[in-house]
Amino acid sequence: MAVLGVDFGTSNSAVGICVDRTAKLIPIENGATTLPTAVFLDFETRRTVYGSAANAALITGEEGRNMRALNSMLGTSLMRERRTFLNESVDFITIVGRFLAELKARAERATGLQFETALSGRPVLFHSADPKRNAQALMDLTDCYHAAGFKEVAFMPEPEAAALANRHVLAPNDLGLVVDIGGGTSDFTLFRHSGDAGIEILASQGVRLGGTDFDRALSLAFVMPDLGMGSSIRHAFGDQTHSAPNAIFHDLATWQKIPFLYTQSTRRAARELAQYAVEPARLNRLVHVLDQEVGHDIAFAVETAKIAANMQTSAVPEFDLCLILAGLNAPLYPVGMTATLRQMAERVGETAEDTLAQAGLASDAVDRLLFVGGSSLMQVIENALTSRFRRAELHRGAALTAIVEGLALATGR
Repeated sequence: MAVLGVDFGTSNSAVGICVDRTAKLIPIENGATTLPTAVFLDFETRRTVYGSAANAALITGEEGRNMRALNSMLGTSLMRERRTFLNESVDFITIVGRFLAELKARAERATGLQFETALSGRPVLFHSADPKRNAQALMDLTDCYHAAGFKEVAFMPEPEAAALANRHVLAPNDLGLVVDIGGGTSDFTLFRHSGDAGIEILASQGVRLGGTDFDRALSLAFVMPDLGMGSSIRHAFGDQTHSAPNAIFHDLATWQKIPFLYTQSTRRAARELAQYAVEPARLNRLVHVLDQEVGHDIAFAVETAKIAANMQTSAVPEFDLCLILAGLNAPLYPVGMTATLRQMAERVGETAEDTLAQAGLASDAVDRLLFVGGSSLMQVIENALTSRFRRAELHRGAALTAIVEGLALATGR
């Protein structure tokens, strides 16, 4: 029975198998081998759509509920809380299970094979600061695969899969450090090229910090103030003021929490803030965002500006917020982005150093830095790593498919 390698990512997912000792990635959306990890519950048609269709439904303004960064909820209480969507009471184990079942079905249609067993990638640590949550996250993900119809599932740390896929760029006995910066976590694997024997894993380490955290930080720094974060709110009685509560803005800047803001109680709270605000215009924008349910549109605008600023084109990138109010745009200068993200990047670099320390080696022992994961393309991340591993040569693997290539190779073992 064939084993399906599954990279269930925060932003994108992919599947693959091993054919004649070679990784074969399976086309799962219009010939593409990656699928956005997105779900859209269409209120009008009463159906669920996945991937690019889910993103398109959101962008075109279809009435429904969009969900992204699904794996960021693993290990939290949200995974097993039941909510009503499309007149059905479900938990997120079921919703994630259905997304994985969609991957399974598409892979089976494309290959003509039946997959009862999955080899799934996983972060080194789902929750680096909480061992109990980390263990719960693995239990949650296991239950999701079973809900998807897989009889068995095994797991492989994602940077170890990427190491297997990138072994060929090292010479025998060279040391490589995989730098896997994904949407939700940053993971590292130190390994040795063992000649014909394959690779020797020396150490792996991870931290719960990734691309969606970068988006969140940029949104809080540059966008949420235009929606009223930090605004002065008058007391109902007297002349005193206090700052608008931060919780609603932090949730609005967090991909996986946006769908839970569209409730009557949250909308009512926003209107009360606008009513008593010293500068009501900004808080009225927040009311508009919640009433029109355009939180994900803001998140996309932030992500787009981040990518443009990272490319450092001649034009100054902007957060295009015209959907909130005509003419509302905020510039994002590369220097401002770097300053906002520097502390996070330093934490990523420190975790890489911890990986070497775990193996009892110094940073100058590394021959190659192998960058994978979409957020590894950020210049601030590259600077944080290359400044610590000055002797190592930098190699960029396939940012979105290196992990699934390794998983596919591992299924052939």
